[in-house]
Amino acid sequence: MRLQVHDFSGHPFQAELSRELAARGHSVDHVYSAQYSSGKGVLERTPQDPALLGFSPLDSGQPFRKYSALGRLRFEQAYARTWLEHNQRTAPECIVACNVPLLALEQFRRAAARRNQPWLLWHQDLFSNAISEELARRLPAPLAGSGSALVRRIEAGIVRSASQAVVIGEEFRLAYRRWGLDTGHVTVIPNWAPLAEIVPRPRGNAWAAVHLPGEPELRLLYAGTLGRKHNPLLLADLLRSALAAGLPARLIVASEGEGIEMLRADLMQDPDLPVTLLPFQPAADLPDMLGSADVLVTILEPGASRFSIPSKVMSSLAAGRPILGLMPEDNPAAADILEAKGYVGPPTEFGVAGAVAWLRNLTRDPSAAQELGARGRELAESRFGIVPIADRFEEVLRRALPETDPVPGRRPRPAHARTTRGARRKQQNAAA
Repeated sequence: MRLQVHDFSGHPFQAELSRELAARGHSVDHVYSAQYSSGKGVLERTPQDPALLGFSPLDSGQPFRKYSALGRLRFEQAYARTWLEHNQRTAPECIVACNVPLLALEQFRRAAARRNQPWLLWHQDLFSNAISEELARRLPAPLAGSGSALVRRIEAGIVRSASQAVVIGEEFRLAYRRWGLDTGHVTVIPNWAPLAEIVPRPRGNAWAAVHLPGEPELRLLYAGTLGRKHNPLLLADLLRSALAAGLPARLIVASEGEGIEMLRADLMQDPDLPVTLLPFQPAADLPDMLGSADVLVTILEPGASRFSIPSKVMSSLAAGRPILGLMPEDNPAAADILEAKGYVGPPTEFGVAGAVAWLRNLTRDPSAAQELGARGRELAESRFGIVPIADRFEEVLRRALPETDPVPGRRPRPAHARTTRGARRKQQNAAA
């Protein structure tokens, strides 16, 4: 099978899937945006990679302005054109679309429909919910409501027209049903972390020696995007509250963009605070960076919990460190943290106070902290095996490819439409 796995963000576990699929004999073109800043996976060939694997960074020629409406529109239009030109050159049998921005994905959907291109939507975030939150912040209620309805129709149309859809939690399927969509073509495959790449590392490692002081501190590490679904100032509140409680804490943040600049401006009010702010780190340094921490921190705003499941929690489990989450308890990632015996509290002053009490107990018993980290790693190893995960993706990909149509000139229906119609025919025959 000639596959394109297109992960706009370039994250680690999507690249692991491409490597596994190529090792199974599929020709895989792993596509990603060269312009989007995030924590990246290993996005180039290594000596161990199968010959059937290739990597294709896409550059639209337009700057990526995440929070400018006009700049974002121009970027997504240009990115869609670049992507469609790449598709014409490479002619994949099936395309997996993951993390692609909504308007660029809509242009691809229309092109795929014209060309009868089989494709799989790997749905990581409900974009229309996130965009609706942004519209509500920026526009009067009537305009925001109209805009929200429009983007929801676009996203629902994308889900409906995909040959198959993989979602990362049951919440997505429930949302589709609220939108009035058939979910017969939807499969739930939760996110994971690449176990062979993210392994527990000693606290005192080469990365820590370069970036962190050697004093005995309680290292609180946040690594990942700080976007509109996060409140970066929670990290500053956590640090200040920990210090006020007598804990020798240091905050370490590896991120880029508007969120870390907001955090930096707040922390400048207290120049003596023990803080280390860094850009996104190379993929090769990720295990040592996570291993250097005593506690790995995740934050998520209440409104964002309806459309986002933080995948950084999966990396934290694989790294074998205790996890602290300031996020709604009903988020699926919160359940993973609690199963690993980490802390979950609301992203409020109350949640921060509870987190500090949890940290105090953790520092009193170092062996307990080691046990929590080991429990997280065991949980990751029980869930994140790439072989069974790739088995499930292969099954979905086979369903996505169209059957040979016996009527010349007739456009093949998506796989889920054929299944639904076949089921109706069986029901009619049974009734007769």
